[in-house]
Amino acid sequence: MRLVVGLGNPGPKYERNRHNVGFLAVDEIVRRHSFSAWRSRFQGLTSEGEVGGEKVLILKPATFMNESGRSVGEAMRFFKLNAGDVTVLYDELDLAPTRIKVKQGGGNGGHNGLKSIDAHIGKDYWRVRIGIGHPGDKARVVGHVLSDFSKSEWPDFERLLDGISDRFDLLAQGKASDFMSKLAMDLNPPKPASGPKPAKAAPAPADAPDAKPDTGLAAQLKKWMSGGPDAQ
Repeated sequence: MRLVVGLGNPGPKYERNRHNVGFLAVDEIVRRHSFSAWRSRFQGLTSEGEVGGEKVLILKPATFMNESGRSVGEAMRFFKLNAGDVTVLYDELDLAPTRIKVKQGGGNGGHNGLKSIDAHIGKDYWRVRIGIGHPGDKARVVGHVLSDFSKSEWPDFERLLDGISDRFDLLAQGKASDFMSKLAMDLNPPKPASGPKPAKAAPAPADAPDAKPDTGLAAQLKKWMSGGPDAQ
C-alpha cells in the first residue's frame, strides 16, 4: 500500500490558498480515479482506491499545517508502513509557479507541514514539490502562501493538477522519473518539426505557335528556287 498525503489547512477559508495546493492535487486524484468517498480517520480525511495495480490511501490531515505529522504518523503506524511508502504533495516556495519536482528525503525548506512530518516519521518519505513561486521579499511570504491563486495564474495550475492526476499511476508505482518526464511532456508538448519548404515547380513551357503555311508570291519563289514543278 502507498500512503499519499496532500498538505493544506482545513476549511473553506483556505480552500484556494497557494498553501493548499497539496489538498487540491489529491482532491483531483480522488475525483479522476473514482476513489471512495471521503471519511474521517487518522485526524484527517481519507479516501481509498487502486491505481496502476497499487492500493492507495489518500490522506488530508485536518490538524492544520503545522501539526500534519500527527495525522500522517497515525495512519502510517496503523498500516505498518515505512517512511518510503509515504508520498507527500505540498507547495514549494523555491520553485517557479507550476514547476514540479519529486525526490525522496531531504530538508524541509522551512515548510511547517514537513517539519511536523519529519518529527513524527523521519525524513525518508517521498516529496512531490509543487512550485508556487516566491514573492521576492521574506516579509511577504506568509501573505503569499495564505492568499488565493490569482485569476490569471489559476488556469496553468488547473492544467498542472489535471496532469498530476493523469500520471498518478506512475507516482503510485514509485516511478518518480517517469512521472516527471511524462508530466513535463504533457504540459509542454514538443512542437512539430518544420522541414524545408518544397521547391516551386517550374512553369510548363508554352506551346509553340502553329507555323503559318507559305502562300502567295513567297510560296511561288520558294518552289522556283527548289526546282519544283512550277519552275520556269
